[in-house]
Amino acid sequence: MIRTLLVDDELLVRSGLRMILEAAPDIEVVGEGGDGDEAVRLAGELTPDVVLLDIRMPGTDGITAAAMLAGLPEPPRVVLLTTFDLDEYVHGALRAGAVGFLLKDTPPRDLIAAVRTVHEGNAMLAPRVTKRMLERFASPAPADSATRRAQARRRLSQLSERERSVLVAVAQGRSNAQIGRELGMREATVKAHVSRILAKVGLANRVQAAILAHDAGWA
Repeated sequence: MIRTLLVDDELLVRSGLRMILEAAPDIEVVGEGGDGDEAVRLAGELTPDVVLLDIRMPGTDGITAAAMLAGLPEPPRVVLLTTFDLDEYVHGALRAGAVGFLLKDTPPRDLIAAVRTVHEGNAMLAPRVTKRMLERFASPAPADSATRRAQARRRLSQLSERERSVLVAVAQGRSNAQIGRELGMREATVKAHVSRILAKVGLANRVQAAILAHDAGWA
């Protein structure tokens, strides 16, 4: 079972999320909270696999809480939820270590799929958020593009050829299972490669790695 914690300051929203998620046979909602401080406290007590976390909450907001959750001894996979898709929220979420960013109007089936995806170790961004981010990377100013590409390639120069191949596939949105099939590796081996890539380059998650690969012009 995928142990999931729901955190939103609106009880009605939490109730709706619980109803959707508990309709899935492999997801269990183990707790609910109303703000970022509760998210951190409950995550420490309940050790959920996945936390669905609202961004805009009174007191400690979702992005601050995501960064705090990343520092726990057993950090959960954090998916941030919002009614907005403003760029500063997406960038703040990724910097805080979140592995998912979804809009609250995400269809129920897609919400369940997102929880499963991040639990498997993959990242999940709302489709229209992903489209905007890729457009942003595809058309920077020429000077900015050249500088960013050089910086990204310097950071990635320490990767082996195999790690580079894995990173390119990650940046193209492939899951671990898909990468394994394409590169002739076991899924566990792909996971190990991804972990080494993140450690070598000093990144928190696959989304950040994908962005860096895009910066380098690898994908």
